[in-house]
Amino acid sequence: MATRPIPFPTPNNPTFTFIDLFAGIGGFRIACQNIGGECVFSSEWDSNAQKTYAYNFGETPYGDITDEAVKGAIPERFDLLCGGFPCQAFSIAGYQKGFEDTRGTLFFDVADIIKRHRPKAVFLENVKNLKGHDNGNTFKVIKKTLEDLNYVVYDKVMNAMEYANVPQHRERIFIVCFDLERVHNHASFTFPSKVALTHNIHECINADESNPKLFYSERMSHFDELKQGIVSMDTIYQWRRVYVRENKSSVCPTLTANMGTGGHNVPLILTKAGIRKLSPKECLNFQGFPSTYQFPSNIPFSACYKQAGNSVVVPLIQEVCQQIYTVLSERS
Repeated sequence: MATRPIPFPTPNNPTFTFIDLFAGIGGFRIACQNIGGECVFSSEWDSNAQKTYAYNFGETPYGDITDEAVKGAIPERFDLLCGGFPCQAFSIAGYQKGFEDTRGTLFFDVADIIKRHRPKAVFLENVKNLKGHDNGNTFKVIKKTLEDLNYVVYDKVMNAMEYANVPQHRERIFIVCFDLERVHNHASFTFPSKVALTHNIHECINADESNPKLFYSERMSHFDELKQGIVSMDTIYQWRRVYVRENKSSVCPTLTANMGTGGHNVPLILTKAGIRKLSPKECLNFQGFPSTYQFPSNIPFSACYKQAGNSVVVPLIQEVCQQIYTVLSERS
């Protein structure tokens, strides 16, 4: 039987190496590989996300990064550490416990890895609220921790619809660090500039989608409210527990991890076939994933939504990665 080709293989003649922490389904990896990077280690604890990652990259990530055995598998040397460390502890959608939450303390595992391996650069992503959490004290601790490791820290909050030409309202903080001992030209680093939004929601939506799992019917609760509120095919709506909210910016509202679990942030659209949720594949489209990226068939529908909502906007990650690589490739 023929071996299935790997959809996203390591590029030929890679120009830098990176590790992919809290890898999810590989948004950082696609971005880095697109500019010539070789992934030399990946870690993701969620078993379903591991399956999706393996399906697209041909290798299963290591598990829990807090496990010393997993940390021990990290190669001694690599150029760039990437990671969208868990954001639930800092999100305005959660309880905002920050470092009191176990997920918040995972940042210190990242710091430990940086201390041991001293990559030339570090690229972290998190929710916008990280910057203001606990009156800014949480971010001050994060920044000071990195600076104490002798890294210079650059940060910026960017919205995908403004900086990546992706029609999703998604604000995130991006943190980029350079080793002061080895990257003397770090001041030449710049974050991407704003670009015009020329793509629209119809480019991400499959008008022919017919999966009955996605559609709402009169048998479902709140159907009358949905029917009254969802009237245009040119926008995306959200069910907000007791009412329908229309997105006035003609883009997709922020995708979340609870879309497939009955959460109140489910994006809804009107098509010729009726009112339905976005499909998991459409959610990936709104995250800027390549059209060839696929979910395997052996994971639950709800897990697909969670993975898409937890992921990153690939084109924006790639823009930042390109800027990082430009600095690293210059002669310091």
